[in-house]
Amino acid sequence: MYDGRNESSSPFEQTVYLLSETGKAVDRLLTAGLARRGLSPVHHALLSALARLGPHGRHDLTARVTAPAPEVDQALEDLLSAHLLQSMVVHVGGRQEVLTVTASGRAALDVLHTDASAVQEDLLASLTKGQRVELNSLLRRVRATAARGVGRQTDPQGKGGWTLTPGPRRTWTPVREGAGATDEPDAAEAG
Repeated sequence: MYDGRNESSSPFEQTVYLLSETGKAVDRLLTAGLARRGLSPVHHALLSALARLGPHGRHDLTARVTAPAPEVDQALEDLLSAHLLQSMVVHVGGRQEVLTVTASGRAALDVLHTDASAVQEDLLASLTKGQRVELNSLLRRVRATAARGVGRQTDPQGKGGWTLTPGPRRTWTPVREGAGATDEPDAAEAG
């Protein structure tokens, strides 16, 4: 049992792995909550993007959501038919469909935020109010760092780089200085 006083010596409990596993668990919980309301993460992403960014062209909005275009198009049609979004055609620099969130869409988003708060309460039940505030602050900083693209691949502690070689006979091989995973390893190193 974790007592909070010592870091784990297990390499599988590095913070980066814990963040990944926790993120996946949270995604599952949030996705289940959305599904209970007949929605998917794509529906939520579209509503959230329009609520944060304001009216957007359909094409631009589709490009902002990280999901296959047919899935985004279907979610947009779902939201339009449920009157959670409104579509307008504008003729500025050509014909373009502009989407905006309706009052019903904002109300639906409020319900989804309430659902997310319930998930958060369950997940963070073991933390004090101060720990929750600190966790939120730390996660915001980590998210900002990740958004800047930090996280370069370095040679940790000078142990040398290793890669799984491409091709039909894959091997775990040391990497030459300056070579990448797709470069062929030196014959002398492959032995």
